[in-house]
Amino acid sequence: MIRRLGSLALGTVHELGEISLFGLSSLAGFGSQRHRMAKLVTAIHEIGVRCTPIVATVGLFTGLVMGLQLYYTLVQFGAESALGTAVALSLIRELGPVLTALMIVGQAGSAMASELGIQRNDEQIDALQTMSIDPKGYLVGPRLVAALICYPILTAIFDLIGILGGYLTGSVLLSVDPGVYWARVFESVTWADVRGGFVKAIVFGLLTIAICAYRGFNTHRKASFPGVRGVSESATRAVVWSSVSVLAADYLITSFLL
Repeated sequence: MIRRLGSLALGTVHELGEISLFGLSSLAGFGSQRHRMAKLVTAIHEIGVRCTPIVATVGLFTGLVMGLQLYYTLVQFGAESALGTAVALSLIRELGPVLTALMIVGQAGSAMASELGIQRNDEQIDALQTMSIDPKGYLVGPRLVAALICYPILTAIFDLIGILGGYLTGSVLLSVDPGVYWARVFESVTWADVRGGFVKAIVFGLLTIAICAYRGFNTHRKASFPGVRGVSESATRAVVWSSVSVLAADYLITSFLL
């Protein structure tokens, strides 16, 4: 049992090291690519534009539910006027970055792992190497740079729509004064809260995109099965690993920020 746990821990550390080197070499390779801006725009569309509707929808319903739950909790203590503070800080500090990253992983991350896995199986990545083109810089580098841009923006969209959802529940449907709600939001949120949320978004972006790309790029080495089944396995593991890494990184970053 102890030997198995030790082997699992060593394997996990080894794989994290491989993913880190994979991400760094991909970013370094992107700098030497031709037509970098066109590749970056395509990656921003893939990660940012296509994920905006699902991020906005989840942000709205998260804010609506938080407004409802927190109102009936705060009203027991006669503190329903603090609803704006509770909703805004919960979203900006924790829920916004975490749920945004999970939504992007579910949509763009799984698609990215599948696409790279198919390219690996079809030997398109080998063809790039044959043409003396760095496949990591060409395929993965633009996506990592796009993650640095898109994750903070989508997190900000999630936070704003979530705060609006809390207002709809607390002030429009229930009895919290609208002026008090917005005054508490503006009074309670500081630059340190916003900065902490953006730091988490950037870390989550690099982490999840590197994991998803690594899984797809190395389908021929990491998957247990060949062909389509191997691609499916890579995409599934990419989503699972990315989701777990987001939660683990969130705990570590929060520990440093508090």
